[in-house]
Amino acid sequence: MAVMNTSSAVSAQLSVVNTGKKANTEDEMSQQAFLTLFTTQLQNQNPLDPVKNEAFVAQLAQFSQLEATTKMADSLASMSSTMQGDRLMTGSALIGKKVASPTGTAELVDGANVTGVLSLAKGANSVSLDVYDSNGVKVFNQTMGRQQPGDLTVRWDGFNSQGERMAPGRYKVVATVDEFGQVSQVPISTPSTVKSVTFTNNELMLELHDGSSVPLSGVQRIDS
Repeated sequence: MAVMNTSSAVSAQLSVVNTGKKANTEDEMSQQAFLTLFTTQLQNQNPLDPVKNEAFVAQLAQFSQLEATTKMADSLASMSSTMQGDRLMTGSALIGKKVASPTGTAELVDGANVTGVLSLAKGANSVSLDVYDSNGVKVFNQTMGRQQPGDLTVRWDGFNSQGERMAPGRYKVVATVDEFGQVSQVPISTPSTVKSVTFTNNELMLELHDGSSVPLSGVQRIDS
């Protein structure tokens, strides 16, 4: 009985498996195709020089490991998609609520104050608070003295420097900090209403009414 070379048999079997299909080097070999090729190897091995059992076992082990890894990757992708949906649902509950936005802009409403928080890692010799209207005109200024390290809460009552109540709307609040000789502007986290939520680059982003966006992971306070 003629003995077929193992590699030739495998090539022939590959031709059978791919019959009727367009050749594609990126196609993945299924478990059934692998077992078919594996059986062909057994049937056509040279009896004078048989392949060792260890080699077949190693092939089976490698394929099983690859299949398990592929299934795990599919499961993780499915889990990630589910978690994304859950996080969007969680984020939707924040629509209409106020979160601290590190943009320095705030909305003034009738009968309410504007508050913000700035972080002073080393404290400050003095802190100057400036408020600008939508046209960029400074309407209020306040200078505070020496401050200890930590978070400083600042408040604007809505009146300009002449004691007149300003119209409701959005205002920009800027803090200038004198850190013992080094003067710089420090971002102020002010409350802004959440308008919508999106999932971008594996991060849940909150889109605010002032036009800015803040990641949920960066929110430290939520108000009703």
